[in-house]
Formats: sequence, C-alpha cells, structure tokens
Amino acid sequence: MLNAVGAVLVVAALAGLWECYKALGRAVDDVVPGTGIAFPVATDDLSMPHVWSILGALVEPARRGDSMALGSYLLGETSVTLREAFYGLVAGSSLGLVLAVVFLHVVPLSKGLMPWLVASQTVPLVAIAPMIVIWGGKAGAPPWVAVTGIAAYLAFFPVTINALRGMKSPPKVQLEFMRSVGAGRWQVLGWLRIPAALPFVFAGLRLAATASVVGAIVGELSAGTGRGIGRAILTFAYYYSNGPEKLYAAVLVAAAAGIVFVQSLALIERVALRHRHTR
Repeated sequence: MLNAVGAVLVVAALAGLWECYKALGRAVDDVVPGTGIAFPVATDDLSMPHVWSILGALVEPARRGDSMALGSYLLGETSVTLREAFYGLVAGSSLGLVLAVVFLHVVPLSKGLMPWLVASQTVPLVAIAPMIVIWGGKAGAPPWVAVTGIAAYLAFFPVTINALRGMKSPPKVQLEFMRSVGAGRWQVLGWLRIPAALPFVFAGLRLAATASVVGAIVGELSAGTGRGIGRAILTFAYYYSNGPEKLYAAVLVAAAAGIVFVQSLALIERVALRHRHTR
C-alpha cells in the first residue's frame, strides 16, 4: 500500500510539474524574462497538451465514426505488444540461462565470447531491428516472430550477466563442502549454485522485461505488423497536428503497460523467494 501511495504521489508531482511549466511558458511567451532565451520545449497546446486533455482523450472515440474509446483501443494494441514481449522474454531469458551455465563451466569460452556479447548490446537497436525483420521475412516467418526476436535480443544479456554472477556467488566454504561429500559438477549446480543465483536471476529478469517491451515496440515499427502499441504510436505521430493528445495518451499507456509487466515479475519473485532466508 505504501508503494502504491508513493507511486501515485510521484505521478501527481510529475503532472503538477508539467502544468506549472506549461503555465509559466504561456505567461512569458516561452522566453526567459530579461534574457531572450527561449524555453527548451514550447508550451503551446500542440507541443504540450494539458494533462486533462491527454486523460480526456482516453475516453473519446479512437477514430471518427468509431464508437470504441481510445483507451480501449490502446489497451487492445498493448496486449499484442505485451504478448510479443513475453515471448521474447521467455526466449531471451532461456538463452541467457544456458549461456550463463556454459560460461561458468567453460572459462575460455566465457573469456572469448563475453566481449562480443557486450559489443552486441552497444549496436543501436534501430540498426539491428530491420536486419532481424529481413531475416525473418526471408525465412517465411510471420512479422510477430521478428518482433519477438528483437525483444529476445535485448532480453538475453542482463539475464546472462546476472545469472553468471549469481552462480559464482556461493562462498568457497560451501563449494568445498559439496565437493567433500562427493557432489558432482551438476549436483553442485542444481543444489547450490542455481538456488544461490535466484535473486540475481530475478534482478536480471526485471531488466530484461523492461528491455523486451522496448524491443517489441521498436520491432513493431520496423516489422509492419499492423498491430501493437508501437504501430499505434507511429500512426498517431503521423496525425500529430490533428490530435497531439492521442500520441501522448498512447505513450502514457505504453509506459503504464511496461510498469505492470515489470511489477508482475516482481510479484512472482516475491512469491518464489518468500521462504528464502536473508542475511
């Protein structure tokens, strides 16, 4: 309850800052008094709609002649994006866990491949996404598969790093005890290293969940799926001058969906580790 209240207060504070900035800009015509320096962001209604205009757009029709409210339309599109992000998270985290186990037991491979994994995350996503879309199209896969692949591409790295760190976290005395009772490599992995790595894995999953949502949205912009919150954002950007509040509403719903997605993982983590003793 305390976290929920804190989140509401933060959102209210951000909305208040938005409106205060807009009111100040309107009062001085977007110019700092006495300096001639323009405000970094214009405060007219086209550039910065009022918060209540953005929220009000959610209950208005999404299109002319359509009875469906914008909020309902955006939620439907967001469900498509979250499904693609979930598939990408599952695929990426599975790959990340496998790589972590391999790197743990094959140190030369870890030293050889880790720099390339790091380098793969520095390549701009807008450059990688079209390549994945083209490869998926050449293979005859539907567009959503390419979107899932882009989400998985962003999701695997934080899981790999955190899982590997977690599996290396058991104290040396515990490892020596396992060896003293005749435990093999896989028994040590299953009975000691993986349980010790769970908090690290969930931390990586939260990061991966955020990245998978971003990857799915960017992937929808490149894949031409026709569905998803990414395509909705692109559509409203085309018609921005006719309804800027719709674009802001779409971005707001996408952000809220990402928060819910990550918090769902946090809830699963709390349930999974509820009996875990902490020191």
